[in-house]
Amino acid sequence: MEKTLENIEEEVISCHKCPRLVEWREEVARVKRKAYRDQEYWGKPVPGFGDPEARLLVLGLAPGAHGSNRTGRMFTGDGSGNFLYPALYRAGFASQPEASAIGDGMVLKDVFISAVCRCAPPANKPTREEIFNCLPWLAGEMQALSRLQGVVVLGKIALDGLLSLPAFSELPKKQLHFGHDRFYETLPGLPWILCSYHPSLQNTQTGRLTAEMFDQIWQKAKDYLK
Repeated sequence: MEKTLENIEEEVISCHKCPRLVEWREEVARVKRKAYRDQEYWGKPVPGFGDPEARLLVLGLAPGAHGSNRTGRMFTGDGSGNFLYPALYRAGFASQPEASAIGDGMVLKDVFISAVCRCAPPANKPTREEIFNCLPWLAGEMQALSRLQGVVVLGKIALDGLLSLPAFSELPKKQLHFGHDRFYETLPGLPWILCSYHPSLQNTQTGRLTAEMFDQIWQKAKDYLK
């Protein structure tokens, strides 16, 4: 029986598969960053978020220790989200440019946001085994998104994770190289793939990814949707 997004969300939140990540996410939530000392951290795996009728999936790497691991929602409350949501808003995919916390009024239109790893990893580097443990959640979300047409992958690890799903096993993976603005048609029944640099501070503050470059990605994604 195919699971609903609500079923998957419940299973994600209760997951304890990876001892290293469980210990880290809970320690971060307990110790907290000084700026958020008065806030209660989420400290659990972060489920996907967005429009259940979405035609576009946005796929990131993992929750930020003091972003999604604090707020409980993808790309919410950190520098990456502060770059992503304004771009989605400018493209018409989000109801507002700011995303600070669950209940802030953010509504996504035609977009669902997920990640290959659902727990905040030390140094933002989940192991291959930890990603592998998380991929069934992504596969389930993609099955539940019945109108899905395309995926925007934010970074190489997101692309590698997506291509590791059983549904993509027939693709010529050696020919699918990550690069900003690279587009790949896949196979009948599978979504197309559009690659973008991740909107991390490391990329946005150095100018590797500019707002103009990012806006072009979302405009192309809109153009590819049928």
